[in-house]
Amino acid sequence: MEYDKAIINRLKRIEGQVRGVLSMLEEGKDCREIVTQLTAIRTAVDRTAGAVIGDNLEHCIQEELAKGNTPDHVIKEAVQLLVKSR
Repeated sequence: MEYDKAIINRLKRIEGQVRGVLSMLEEGKDCREIVTQLTAIRTAVDRTAGAVIGDNLEHCIQEELAKGNTPDHVIKEAVQLLVKSR
């Protein structure tokens, strides 16, 4: 499956945030600032996981419907992935 450019950009932004936190640690920044940034990273990762799962779910449902199947198992699997990502 080909992923949307927006998802790739999200991950690059997260990568930059992680580098920023590493710099903050090396500079001995305040714990509160570091935790704030780590929380932002976690939120960004959660949203990105949701976007990846959503894109794949849409793709898989279309495939199942094209085959004449019901997409029930695909939906259940997507829900399991969302729960696991939390």
